[in-house]
Amino acid sequence: MQALPAPEDTLSEKSELPESQTYFTPKDLPQELQQLLIVDDDPFILDLLSEFFSRLGYQYYLAGDGLEAMSLLEQHLITIVITDLLMPRMDGMELIREIKKLWPEIDIIAITGYSRDFNYSDVIRAGASDFIRKPFNLDELKAKLDRIIRERGYRALLKRLSIRDILTDLYNRRFLDIKLEKEAQRATRQNYPLFLIMLDLDNFKELNDTLGHQAGDEVLRRLAGVLNDSVRSNVDIPFRYGGDEFAIMIPHASTEQVKQIAERIRRNYLNEQDIGKTSLSLGISRFRRTNKGLREDINELIYKADSSMYIAKRAGGNRVIFQEETKKE
Repeated sequence: MQALPAPEDTLSEKSELPESQTYFTPKDLPQELQQLLIVDDDPFILDLLSEFFSRLGYQYYLAGDGLEAMSLLEQHLITIVITDLLMPRMDGMELIREIKKLWPEIDIIAITGYSRDFNYSDVIRAGASDFIRKPFNLDELKAKLDRIIRERGYRALLKRLSIRDILTDLYNRRFLDIKLEKEAQRATRQNYPLFLIMLDLDNFKELNDTLGHQAGDEVLRRLAGVLNDSVRSNVDIPFRYGGDEFAIMIPHASTEQVKQIAERIRRNYLNEQDIGKTSLSLGISRFRRTNKGLREDINELIYKADSSMYIAKRAGGNRVIFQEETKKE
């Protein structure tokens, strides 16, 4: 059975969450966090909840039992499931266990009218986020759903903050390590080239000393804008590596294309107005798989890009260096 990715792992770069609010509603959330699945073998309950969630603005899917629900979960990126427990073919408890096995990030609200068959602790232990008894009050159901939505929103926001650099809004070094490992594995399996550009600001310390750190911060923010505008959208990923050092992961490109991207970054940065007397030193390396292990190969990729960058800097800066066989001294 093919499992779709966890909903919180599929947030696009453009998915913004309201950072100043403490209350999340469907319209506040990215589309991928709005989709519900309602599972019940009673047509009256399905009609009632369909009308209710339509008024609230949710997108939803309907299933008459657990097997139908599993089929819909395989086809759609659903974030919250509201399910009855007593159903034919696959009951709600079995459905909850299967969902948590395949899609652990999905939240589940269980509904039942038979208190003697299920208790709260059993349902929660199976993996449900909350539990409500029939006949249920729609306001109570909405309150439980609101709590789950708020928690999902906070988790997604915290995840975003943990992988973003606050000053530039680029991805940070921690996320570079994660993305490089995943991309290197994929590049090895699918046999496509993977490059890394490391770049550093020339004369940045002098700019900070002369104009102050606020001016330095503005230069870093504008450089981040240059990087975003100069790389291939939705393919290449810029990162702030630390201080005035940045990195760009470039998959699916030829050596010549990577050199062109690096040169475009260098030129575009120089064309920025009022940027101060700074320029860029850039180093390029290509990922090579060896028998040393994936982590060592990734470390070598970073080392070679960094070494090439420092060769560019020692040569006077404002240039691109690609030393395919840079050796450790």
